[in-house]
Amino acid sequence: MADSLAALVLAAGKGERLRPLTLIRPKALCPVANVALVDLAIGHLVPLVDAGPASVAVNVHHRREQLEAHLAGRVHVSVEDEPEALGTAGAVAHLRPWLDGRPVVVVNADTWHRIDLRGLVRSWDGERVRVMMAAPSGARFGPRSRVVASVLPWKEVAGLAHEPSGLWEASWRHRLCDGSLDVVSEAGPTIDCGTPGNYLAANLAASGGASVVGPDAVVEGEVVRSVVWPGGVVRRGEVLVDAIRVGESLTVRPR
Repeated sequence: MADSLAALVLAAGKGERLRPLTLIRPKALCPVANVALVDLAIGHLVPLVDAGPASVAVNVHHRREQLEAHLAGRVHVSVEDEPEALGTAGAVAHLRPWLDGRPVVVVNADTWHRIDLRGLVRSWDGERVRVMMAAPSGARFGPRSRVVASVLPWKEVAGLAHEPSGLWEASWRHRLCDGSLDVVSEAGPTIDCGTPGNYLAANLAASGGASVVGPDAVVEGEVVRSVVWPGGVVRRGEVLVDAIRVGESLTVRPR
């Protein structure tokens, strides 16, 4: 369905729970195994859609200038100028002119996983809203389920309100109640990188448990189960354990 599907990576959130990292860069630009979360999300979509600005969009709001510079020319950047980000459903509604009748696959930039998204559109009828969750087969879907991706037919997109709102409230909940929601399950590691602890866990999962050291980082001390951002510094004699180092002095130790 690559010739008809479009894709949206949700990257507009403030990432307040991930502070102080998100005071430096938007959550979608925080690297996991030295790759920005937004780039990992785009990579998951490549098997589903034709890559490029015609088929892949990323919505931006918080610290949008950094994301716009990072994404320039690679995808369609959907700028939300409103004082408040539009949320997962409002972001889709905002993209209606760009979607122009196409169904859309929606993913969150801050979800790290290794799940093949082709299972989401395999055998999809093109008519029903479908959600993929990270769970064993047969698990029940609900508001606390780990959603990996969703695909919305155009008729669902056309009915969403252009206002701050979520897909659970605007679409999934009532379709689950009336039996018109398709749910597919895929088992596999999935981590919401919304907190420093989860963000560190995603890096360690991606690296197989080894510390992750970014390009141009200077590590003269010892680094154990930690993340050193690009350009970070760990001085001689210093031991960094279970922590995230940014620059020369910012150290985030998850609780």
